[in-house]
This record gives sequence, structure tokens and C-alpha cells, in this order.
Amino acid sequence: MASDDARTGVRTGVRNGAHIPQGAPALVQLHGVTKVYGSGEATVVALGGVDLRIDDGEFVAIMGPSGSGKSTCMNVIGCLDAPTSGSYLFRGVEVTQLSRNQRALLRRHYLGFVFQGYNLLARTTALENVEIPLIYRRQPIAERRQRAYEALAAVGLAGRANHTPGELSGGQQQRVAIARAIVTEPALLLADEPTGNLDSKLGHEILELLVRLNGERGITIAMVTHEPDMAAYARRLVRFHDGVIVGDERGALTAAVTG
Repeated sequence: MASDDARTGVRTGVRNGAHIPQGAPALVQLHGVTKVYGSGEATVVALGGVDLRIDDGEFVAIMGPSGSGKSTCMNVIGCLDAPTSGSYLFRGVEVTQLSRNQRALLRRHYLGFVFQGYNLLARTTALENVEIPLIYRRQPIAERRQRAYEALAAVGLAGRANHTPGELSGGQQQRVAIARAIVTEPALLLADEPTGNLDSKLGHEILELLVRLNGERGITIAMVTHEPDMAAYARRLVRFHDGVIVGDERGALTAAVTG
């Protein structure tokens, strides 16, 4: 990991300010988490009391029909949304008690995000897109440039560093997005329908890449998907329905489909 930013206390702002213990047994722990939108007749219960634990090194696929709560749960874990009630612990820290700035620091230093739509800057090269999280961390230009190159190499795109998104295929754009997500060496990578815009062949290539990053780098991955053949790459499958978890299968799935 990179050193602390002396001006902002980026790393210590989360570790010291939030007292995140090292070696905590659970990376993510949700206890009775609910999320309610609206009120009265317009009330929508997106999460109806979710208990979920994710340990370091896991690769978890999260599935469920539209409106089942899977993406809402992902947003809560990613500190993109706050639960209405319940407890969310990240390495033993109660996230719901953190300030807005502390939650931003947690996202910046511990979480990586990959979305269906890539979310790349169109007029910016692949290398510059990957550098963006390091710019927010105010890392020196030479250091962030080197780390961005290394991240692109890790996803097989070292030779495309100076290409803009418009010069890349959909699969290559998603690889750039993954490189951007891992350049900060996150503890948890959250992938929301990462193959949704790709054909089957490219989708399998992206999942093979995620499996390799999980195995070789130890990055914990939680992936929302509606595609069973993509979920089959994970070692655990959590199923949502009507805002609650209705299934949690471990070991039944296999990444052997990578052949």
C-alpha cells in the first residue's frame, strides 16, 4: 500500500479515525440491515433485514430477480447508500457511525468498483483513466503513472495504455475499468453486472480475469449478476428475493468452467 498523504491524512483518517483493527475475522458483516424508500402508501422496502458476512479472499456472486434488493445491498456495502436500520461492520468498524468524510476515505482506500457501463472518461487515455483514483489520493505523478501501467499490465492491456475508450473494444474498456478498480489495491472489489454489456465470449474472459485477480492477488470480490454461467465462476452464491437472502451456497459452484 502507498504511504499516507501528509496533508489529508488519507490513510490514517480511516485507520485511526475509524479504528479499523487489523486481522479482523470478517471483512464485511451486515446484521439486520434494512433499506426503506418513501413513506405511507409509497413505501418501498428494498432490504427487509439482511444478515451477510463476507470474509477476506472470498469470491461471492449475488443473484436475484429485478427488484430483489441485490444492487441495493451492494450500494450499502460500497458506502454509496446508507441503511435505514441495522448494523454494517467493515473489519469491525460500524460504518453507519462514520462521518461522510470517513466513509469517503473508506471507499477511497479499501473499495474498488466495476460497473456495467465502464464509466470511463471518453477523451482520456486508458492510462489516464486508471490514474484517476490515485489523483484523488494526491500521489506523485511518477508513482501513479507507474502503478497505472502495472494495473493495465495485470489486465493484459499494457499495449493499449495510450488508447482512448473509443479506440478499445467493449471487453478492453471493461478491463480498463477493472485496472482502475485495482490500482489502489482494494480489500474489496464490488462488481455490479460487470459482463452486462458484453457478449458471452467476452463475458467469460472478464470473469476469468476476476478469478485470477481473486486467486493471485487475494482481492475479495462481491459480484452482482443475473447470469448463472457468470455466477458459476464464484465459489459462493448468495440469492436475494423480495429484499431478503433466500439462499447461500458455498462450494457447490466452481471456476472450472474457465477452460
